[in-house]
Amino acid sequence: MTAFPAYYAPERIGKLTYPDTAAAASAGLAAGLPSADQDTRRVMLLLIDPQVDFIHPDGALCVPGAVDDTRRTVEWIYRHAGEITTIAASLDSHLPRQIFFPTWWRDASGQPPAPFTPISAAEVEAGKWVPLYEPEWSRAYVHALEENARKQLMIWPFHTLIGTPGHAITPALYEAIAYHAAARQAQPHFVLKGSLPQTEYYSLLEPEVKVPGHPEGGLNTAFLSVLENHDLIYVAGQAKSHCVLETLGSVMRIYRDRPAEIAKWRVLTDCMSSVVHPQIDFDALAEETLARYATQGLRLVRSTDPVG
Repeated sequence: MTAFPAYYAPERIGKLTYPDTAAAASAGLAAGLPSADQDTRRVMLLLIDPQVDFIHPDGALCVPGAVDDTRRTVEWIYRHAGEITTIAASLDSHLPRQIFFPTWWRDASGQPPAPFTPISAAEVEAGKWVPLYEPEWSRAYVHALEENARKQLMIWPFHTLIGTPGHAITPALYEAIAYHAAARQAQPHFVLKGSLPQTEYYSLLEPEVKVPGHPEGGLNTAFLSVLENHDLIYVAGQAKSHCVLETLGSVMRIYRDRPAEIAKWRVLTDCMSSVVHPQIDFDALAEETLARYATQGLRLVRSTDPVG
């Protein structure tokens, strides 16, 4: 059985405490692992939105199953720290007034939409939902979303707001990242996404609808270059049905003519869960999409499988 660092306490996962970064770094330095720059096979662990609001039971948009997913992810890092070259994490980073929050819309009586309300282009055209900001963009946006992404705008609870505890990486996982950084002398990569008010940003690589002329409004080519500098990319995080799935969708589109790039990707299926919606079976939709991607070269694995 793998000996985990002495400070690691699985029961703390899902609890909001200060991460013991000093203990993690000290344990990492004492681990005696070689520097990551010596790796002949470069392996990345890509963590999608591993944040308090998605993982903790009292988080603003808690994903059922995320605590156990995170425990498996943390323990995967400790077991394979000597094989992981780079750890990268996206951070969903929101502001109080965005197109997918209740603050952006009102109905005919002046009431905001409740969280988990879908807003269709037809409803906007009929005046059922009226945008308070950027009316021309907002009307064009819901049409573009349905035409290009084949989905309706979803209103979400306020979550991962910049400056709030919910925006932070869950502490036990942050400790594992700090441990790896010290053990392998490898700086982690953090990718902030989602603070552009006019568009949703599920995929860490691109927004749902592009915003021309804005530095955050298109494809993140800089981070794509980081990804392409690795031989294997393992994916974990939340939520499987949304930000994980949309990131993988971007990968499948970007590399549809480069199967060797798709072949690098590994999805840790037991390290992610889906959003639960009262009417929509998001998990079934995610499973169907992942199964299709698997026929196109994407590898679906578990945290108990060997790295490779």
